[in-house]
Order: sequence, then structure tokens, then C-alpha cells
Amino acid sequence: SIAILLYLAQKFKTPDHWYPSDLQKRARVDEYLSWQHANIRAKGSKLFLTKVLLPLLTGQPLPPEKLEVATEELNVVLKQFEEKFLQDKPFIAGSEISLADLVALVELMQPVCAGYDLFEERPKLTEWRRRVEEAVGKQLFQEAHKEILNVKNL
Repeated sequence: SIAILLYLAQKFKTPDHWYPSDLQKRARVDEYLSWQHANIRAKGSKLFLTKVLLPLLTGQPLPPEKLEVATEELNVVLKQFEEKFLQDKPFIAGSEISLADLVALVELMQPVCAGYDLFEERPKLTEWRRRVEEAVGKQLFQEAHKEILNVKNL
């Protein structure tokens, strides 16, 4: 999906902030997009699978220790995300939203949809989420996440 996003951004000449032509800003976007596969995506998906899909598929309750491990692993990468990528900037690549922010928030919504509010005690992450949602449009963001937000009700 990352390759497709990059292709579309370049083919359709999207506004520069999505995939910046400035090489330093682009490197920040590329760095995050490379890092997130083994970190945010892997740990967020693991928590979602562990908390929602496995009990749904097996009909068996989840052993609490498995959920604790998945939650702790996600917390570690969230701390790394805040310290390494967000730092004190409004967005990952600087002052404007990019594909990195969009991909990051979409991945972080999986655990949220599983009932784990990872934004609850993270003001920096919460403010970043608010900025990303505003930049995309709150209604569009909610529409895009409508189905997955209901998955925990299955």
C-alpha cells in the first residue's frame, strides 16, 4: 500500500506537502514509512488481532497475559514514535501533513477500534491526531473509519 500511495502522489501531482519535493522533508516521510511496517503497523495490528479477531474467530476468551504483552509492545513503539518522529513538530515531516501522518494515524486507529484508547494519556499524540484529522477533514476521517470503529461491537 505504501508503494501505491507514493505512485499516486507522484502520478497525480498531489500538493507537495503529501510527498515533499524537498529532499530532507521527503527523507523524513520515507524514514517513517520504512520504520512503521515493523513497529506501529506490526504492534498495532498484533493488539487488534489479539484483542478482537482471535477471540471472535476461536470463540475463546483471550488470556490476559497475551493482551498485556501486546499492549506493552505497542506502548514501546508509541513512545518511540513520539520521541523520534513527532518530537516537537506539528507533523512528522515538519509543519505540514504528509503521507507519513496519514499512514501513521490509520495504523493507530486499529488498536483504538479494538477498545484500546492509546491517545488517552498521551497529550502530544492526541494533539497530533487532532491536527491530522483537521487537515484531512473530520467528516472524511470518520467516514473512512466508520466500519472498523464498529468492529468491537461484533
